[in-house]
Amino acid sequence: MRTLNDYFLTVQMTDVSTAGSVNVVAPDAGKIIKIQSVIDGTIATADAAITAEINGTAVTGAGITIGYDGSAAGDVDSSEPTAANSVSEGDVIEIITDGASTNTVAATFTVIIRR
Repeated sequence: MRTLNDYFLTVQMTDVSTAGSVNVVAPDAGKIIKIQSVIDGTIATADAAITAEINGTAVTGAGITIGYDGSAAGDVDSSEPTAANSVSEGDVIEIITDGASTNTVAATFTVIIRR
């Protein structure tokens, strides 16, 4: 259940199948309680492994696997970080893909932070 203390950051990755990352800045302090992804097409060959970092430090339990088998536009995946998930105002949250999949497919990530 969402509370008035939750806020949401959204960032888009233009190609989840190419190794790389995208960044978003936390405008307020809190804890990342969930990260969600949605893809805009079909990935192939292999799963896309997603991780997250705060100022270069890995967030525990933030891994998302975007499965290629049966993937389609609109597929949603998520994780619920368990540790190293506290942010301060101005911290950089980085979402990283290993680029193992194929096909050029955009992905949108929503980071849910609870104050």
